[in-house]
Amino acid sequence: MTTSTNRPATPHAVVTGAAGGIGAAIARQLSADGYTVTLLGRTTVALHDLAGSIGADCRVAVCDVADSEAVRETFAALPPVHVLVNNAGQAESAPVSRTTDELWERMLAVNLSGTFFCTRAVVEGMRHAGWGRVVNVASTAGQRGYAYVAAYTAAKHGVVGFTRSLALEVASAGVTVNAVCPGYTDTDMLARSVANIVEKTGRSEADARAQLAALNPQRRFITPHDVAAAVSWLCSDGAASITGQAISVSGGEVM
Repeated sequence: MTTSTNRPATPHAVVTGAAGGIGAAIARQLSADGYTVTLLGRTTVALHDLAGSIGADCRVAVCDVADSEAVRETFAALPPVHVLVNNAGQAESAPVSRTTDELWERMLAVNLSGTFFCTRAVVEGMRHAGWGRVVNVASTAGQRGYAYVAAYTAAKHGVVGFTRSLALEVASAGVTVNAVCPGYTDTDMLARSVANIVEKTGRSEADARAQLAALNPQRRFITPHDVAAAVSWLCSDGAASITGQAISVSGGEVM
């Protein structure tokens, strides 16, 4: 049986969508945990600024995860990847009747296909090494429904299903595959959601934030650090028996 003795002395972690918010918090946490970290995303300046603040064991890879060929070329140029955190994502709202083909396809491309492309690029290397961690940052939208974000919700449900299927494929190889599912998290994505509510309803920003925070039984927003801490644990040897799970980081919103 494969055990944690196959874990590299200094594992290499790739975090997608790493320039800010949850991705940046995860990158900082994994660096503090002793990983070398590659920050992957599209915003070159922000990625380099973050890499400079993290330190010498941090590199940058500029790539659009929704571009299959770009993902293949980018990962081929990287050192072996032992930990992959698929964090890149995008959320847009519209009722189903006004969800265009382009919006639907964009939500699937960024949130679901990007997760698949990046994972496909590394999973055989992990299997052959006898150790690996894949953590997909999904959402509570992958565990329940929300009105007006059907495309995003469908994509995140897809991420959870993909997580469960892949976990079974690699379970005997020392590789775990899990999803973390944050509720409303205090990031730029939340700020855009609040602005959208303000624009469409005329409510104040404070009222809009209170409306979203009320979905959390703890009556607060999740922080990027909350999510990063869950990812850190899933990448540890202490979570070696945890695979195929969709762990809700939502203050009890989803149980």
